[in-house]
Amino acid sequence: MLTLKEIAETVRRIRIENGFPDTPFRIDEIRYYEEGDKLFIIAHDRTDKSVIIGNSFVIGKLKEELGVRQVTVYSNLDLEIKRRKLEKNAEGIRGTPLEFLRPIIEAEMRFPPRQWPEVKTDMTSLVFLSFNAKALLGFAKSFGMEYKAVGIKYAFPKLSYEAVEGSPRELFFPDEEKLLKLAKEIGAEIIMSDFPFDLKFRRDTVLLNPVRFFHIGFFELKYLFGFEKPVIYDRKALIKFIIDLVYEGLIESTDGANLIWRML
Repeated sequence: MLTLKEIAETVRRIRIENGFPDTPFRIDEIRYYEEGDKLFIIAHDRTDKSVIIGNSFVIGKLKEELGVRQVTVYSNLDLEIKRRKLEKNAEGIRGTPLEFLRPIIEAEMRFPPRQWPEVKTDMTSLVFLSFNAKALLGFAKSFGMEYKAVGIKYAFPKLSYEAVEGSPRELFFPDEEKLLKLAKEIGAEIIMSDFPFDLKFRRDTVLLNPVRFFHIGFFELKYLFGFEKPVIYDRKALIKFIIDLVYEGLIESTDGANLIWRML
């Protein structure tokens, strides 16, 4: 594997040879994960990250030249924001039934690469299938918990779940009170969905958005668990939801714009 300096020189050469401007950039660290044949490039900040990626073209050429299965670029700024959120949430679950998530938090603190330990809980969950439906199901399975999946009627025809009445807007902004009532009916202690927050304790029930809780971006989720686009949704709610993800650093602005364009 090339050194940090050699990779930086290769990126610069690829940019020049393919008509990209010779823009200065800084790489702070490289990490090679042999087990998955993955190379992680840690750029100094988001601007450096954008230069290295080069609209996916530059990073694609770099992957081809290095002959590795995957090349991913992160910025130190993004990783620091992630670590601070994880530290806050680690403190937030102290002494609560969610302590079982601590090993995953600690693993995410060391990301990249992502190496989750096996965890198990006897807590049961109500999973409301919102925008990141497949990821929510993936999280429930990764947490080793029993769960019941519910969702808006006709929204995800390829997924298996119990249909409930609701508005298309709830695919992006779930109705807390309705879900608390459903959770009480089935005896679920955790509700997981795309809530506009990471964690909230309501009465005897935990409302958890694992995407925000672990601060995992949209395209990482897609790689981890896959993505199933809802077939019905509220367009205004979609736009606000994506804008919120961009603001929180959970999706790149250009990727968010492309996603909105494709779904509208």
